Amino acid sequence: MDAAREQDAGRRDDEAVETEPPTGPKRFLKALGPGLITGASDDDPSGIATYAQAGAIYGYGTLWTVPFVLPLMIAVQEICDRTASATGKSLGALARSRFTGAWRFVVLILLVALFAANGLNVAADLLAVGEGMELLHAGPAQLWSAVAGLAIGAVLFFGSFAMVAKIIRWLCLSLFAYVGVLVVAQVDWADVLRGLAGFQFSLSPAYLGMVVAILGTSLSPYLFFWQSEDRLEELREAPEGGDQPVPLERRRSATARRQLVDTRVDVVVGMVFSVLVMFAIIVATAATLGAEGKSVQSAADAAAALEPIAGPAASVLFALGFIGSGLLAVPVLIVAGSAALAAALGKDWSLAASPRRDPFFYTLVGVGTVGGVVLAAVSTDAVTLLVFSALINGIVAAPFLIIVMVIARNREIMGRYRVGAVAATFGWIAAAVMSAASVIGLVQTVAGGFGG
Repeated sequence: MDAAREQDAGRRDDEAVETEPPTGPKRFLKALGPGLITGASDDDPSGIATYAQAGAIYGYGTLWTVPFVLPLMIAVQEICDRTASATGKSLGALARSRFTGAWRFVVLILLVALFAANGLNVAADLLAVGEGMELLHAGPAQLWSAVAGLAIGAVLFFGSFAMVAKIIRWLCLSLFAYVGVLVVAQVDWADVLRGLAGFQFSLSPAYLGMVVAILGTSLSPYLFFWQSEDRLEELREAPEGGDQPVPLERRRSATARRQLVDTRVDVVVGMVFSVLVMFAIIVATAATLGAEGKSVQSAADAAAALEPIAGPAASVLFALGFIGSGLLAVPVLIVAGSAALAAALGKDWSLAASPRRDPFFYTLVGVGTVGGVVLAAVSTDAVTLLVFSALINGIVAAPFLIIVMVIARNREIMGRYRVGAVAATFGWIAAAVMSAASVIGLVQTVAGGFGG
């Protein structure tokens, strides 16, 4: 069956007639896809709650992480994207082929852990959606968490990839709500500049634990896999695509170069958008919650606390952004872990395929969806769950980054599209930073929580 698919893909590649590519603004807009979705998904409720906690507790003291993490995010996501474009395979499938024996078993254990961690994150994000709806006086949080989870599951099971991608792209707009909060808040920009320069850095364990959570939610491992998976789905949707996406090696040189440029633009725009939202949340909460000495006990509390200072519109904007970001991130979390684990086990996966054709993948999607809904139903403290999931991401990111770099630098796998020295340097720096963050995060977890 696989041989027939490859033969059919090769025939489509040979017969495909390339249309005239768009230019100017049309080309720019067409290029925006997986990178933009990844960047927006990075600002899920886990990220929002973490940034809000950082701003409320430490004011502008963690703002230096914004310029620090941006080049690392760009490098890592571009590398993940390139592995898919160059090979026509997802990171899960590449990890299966690159690592054998005991190392493959280790990779599978890590992916099972990622799938479980994603389930925790899904529950936290669904609960955040519910709390956002409750803030808007629409009903109890648990009810809306269940409604949101089941609706997302139905779209993943019965909708097409094109439908899912279109819905997610529109939900990206909800994150501009946080920029709106920043506009109406009273900000001390001199303090902002000092925070960006790192003058308020602290070596206290609680502060370092918060930094690990920020790094963990900015360089979340599920986004590494989503970036490659979403790119593959896009390649399948292309005229010359199909079950076996056509990699760069099998494309005309001009087409391959154009795709590399377009994917880089996509990734850079997505990551800049992501850190812009990150910056806005930290600054807005520092100027409001931090300035007033208010604590964040719940997602709704974080939004409601802004109202006396920034006006009722800020509270509504915060709630809408929280709801939109949760609805945006949940399908990404579910699909990323499910597709990665399915591919690593040698199973087919695709949102464009039916549950009957890829039953194992859709079984995992179902488990992730139902598990998230059940966990959300029995949870009551969204913020603690959200920040804890960010800390877990910070702990487990390092081994996945090492796996990504080993694959991306392998000439047998990547061919002439092997990642270059500059990108590799930033990729390995990210791996080193997250390795250090893992140690700090483990110590902080044992020590207990985030303090003031």
